[in-house]
Amino acid sequence: MKNYLCIQIIYLFIAFSISNNVYALKYGLGSCLDQRWEQNIWSSIEKEDIDGFIFLGDNVYGDLPSGKLTKMKQAYETQRKKLPNWLMNDKEILAIWDDHDFGLNDGGGNYPLKKSAEKMFLNFWNIPSEDPRRKREGIYFNHIKEIDGIKAEIIGLDTRYFRSELRGKSNAYKPNFDFDATILGKSQWNWLEGVIENSSADIVIILSSIQVLATTHPYEKWGNFPLERDRLLKLIEKASKKQTLVVISGDRHRSGIYQNKDFIEITASSLNKAASQNIETDPLLVGETYPIKNYGILDIRPSSNEITVSLFDQGGSRLNSKTIDIF
Repeated sequence: MKNYLCIQIIYLFIAFSISNNVYALKYGLGSCLDQRWEQNIWSSIEKEDIDGFIFLGDNVYGDLPSGKLTKMKQAYETQRKKLPNWLMNDKEILAIWDDHDFGLNDGGGNYPLKKSAEKMFLNFWNIPSEDPRRKREGIYFNHIKEIDGIKAEIIGLDTRYFRSELRGKSNAYKPNFDFDATILGKSQWNWLEGVIENSSADIVIILSSIQVLATTHPYEKWGNFPLERDRLLKLIEKASKKQTLVVISGDRHRSGIYQNKDFIEITASSLNKAASQNIETDPLLVGETYPIKNYGILDIRPSSNEITVSLFDQGGSRLNSKTIDIF
């Protein structure tokens, strides 16, 4: 009888330990999700057995040329009914925005209804009243996860609320070299530099709605503000000497994996709005881009000291992947 009790206690201890320790962490990744269109891709994502999902912007299409938010309200109401229950009720959700859920196509800091749009965004994603995003301008945030003794810090950037005006015409933008031109704005830059410089995390994951590493295409990207991009790259370069860095982006309606000497970037776009089928390349592109419906996976596995980023098509077939060692 004593042996039986001992065995039961051991089983209970093992079960308790398993339930209170995270040994790996897997996030789904995606952007550009039009509430008016079918969303069959969720059935493939469900099979990935993810722990959470990171929405990278254009999570609804609610913008109007006038900037009015009447369509945004309707877009959120429709999307709320379309997002699957298994995702919204059972998984951790992290979200940033891009122009189509900000309120104006290619919009930036001059958009007059950005405060109202921010409130709608925070309400839709059920951001708690005590969250810092409820008390300051901009939807940027940081979030820390413990995974089997490894600490990961997820930093979500706001590339819309403070951004200076773009130069050039739509879809043919030119670099803005003005010293005062900004993507993040002073307050967000101060916050970001403080978070990264003081981070004790082993892994830093930066979420940016627009691409950081890609430079050759004529659309929205960090490269449209070269001084801002250089500032971010220098900040990442410094952090990469002691931490593993990953950047995750969206926006492009095509997916791809990019890498420089300091970090890897995965662009996961689009969940249900494919791009034109032209071929696109870049000096830092790993493989090719995929202008089809797709999703990404971020898989952190401390037991093997690895992070794998992967891209999958709508049916769940792997398109590309890259594995890096945890620092």
